[in-house]
Amino acid sequence: MIFLKSVFLRSKHAVLYGLLMAVLIFVLKFLQWKFLIVDYFLDIYVGLIAIFFTVLGIWLALQLAKPRIETVVIKREAATLLPDHFSINEAELKKLNLTAREHAVLELLAKGYSNTEIASHLFLSLSTVKTHVSNVFMKMDVKSRAQAIEKSKRLKITP
Repeated sequence: MIFLKSVFLRSKHAVLYGLLMAVLIFVLKFLQWKFLIVDYFLDIYVGLIAIFFTVLGIWLALQLAKPRIETVVIKREAATLLPDHFSINEAELKKLNLTAREHAVLELLAKGYSNTEIASHLFLSLSTVKTHVSNVFMKMDVKSRAQAIEKSKRLKITP
């Protein structure tokens, strides 16, 4: 640092002259580009549009050529061990104000049934099951099946 300071102090005029020359060259080049752009603005405009559509075409081709990924879900029965002495917490069930049908739907949700399977198991229409599931979510103050199942097990209202 001291070396640079001493060099600058000895050649202060040369450094300032060099900086002034650099600024002047920059201004001249800027003016040259400005006049170049004014003279050839139509060519530059057409070139920019061509570059835009070329990039758009390449992006579109890559999107269309992208391989489609298919997710395969394998359903399998999972063995679960239920406690022999499970009892429903009636106090929590009353606090939630769930009807008997909503509680039955919640129990089937906890067993992993889909809406269609719940509908066929309880002999209900699919829209009725969706309504019951929506009511269960609202009364339990949850937003997903996983949250509803976790909360019902925590409150001990489903096995």
